[in-house]
Amino acid sequence: MSFLQVQDVTHTYFSLQEKTTALENVSINVEKGEFVSFLGPSGCGKTTLLSIIAGIVAPTEGRVLFEGQQHDEKDRLIGYMLQQDYLFPWKTIEENVLIGLRISKKLSLETKQAALELLEKFGLHQVENKYPKELSGGMRQRAALARTLAVDPGILLLDEPFSALDYQTKLNLEDLVFNTLHTYQKTAVLVTHDIEEAIAMSDRILLFSKQPGTVHKTFAIPESLRKLTPFEARQEPEFQAIFQAIWKELNHLEQH
Repeated sequence: MSFLQVQDVTHTYFSLQEKTTALENVSINVEKGEFVSFLGPSGCGKTTLLSIIAGIVAPTEGRVLFEGQQHDEKDRLIGYMLQQDYLFPWKTIEENVLIGLRISKKLSLETKQAALELLEKFGLHQVENKYPKELSGGMRQRAALARTLAVDPGILLLDEPFSALDYQTKLNLEDLVFNTLHTYQKTAVLVTHDIEEAIAMSDRILLFSKQPGTVHKTFAIPESLRKLTPFEARQEPEFQAIFQAIWKELNHLEQH
């Protein structure tokens, strides 16, 4: 049984003037420990689907299952990492990282120590008492990642978390996230517009068609690339071949 099952999901937005179908009959299986990316034209419903998986939005039709059961926040935590870090500016980095544990009533000496160890692993062990405004964008995103992982989520949902960063910081954070997820054997779903990022980080890429969004094609990333870090994978000749194949399909979708 797959860890995550999206079954026949359709979602329609209604306004006073019209209705817009963002997703239509989307079915996806994601295995435990797998990293899957969503690519597609703007407006194809990628972020809507991520919100449905998170339980933030209820689908018009269909359902989402985790290990065969419907989502229940009481016993399954979902980590959500966005383009903005959403750190509380009036709280220190340590307080920000611990806030999820406090809200979920899981804060203890043991979980606090584990969260602080994450800060150290992410190169933030000397900034626990600083405030977000005192950190660079990359350091803030590292703190946001530590906050997300501190509650030990069953699945990590990533909505363009690196798109606002400079290229060098983005590459470093890709490697950090990739290595961290493999170390903790986390399942992850990434929404991105960046073809290179999707190839470098994923086990599979799902390419969505234009609105209403459906899964147009699936690209399986070869093991020879999957075993490399995102930075290393970018150096391989095979990487460019996959990039060209995805670019061709995406360009076709944009034009038709």
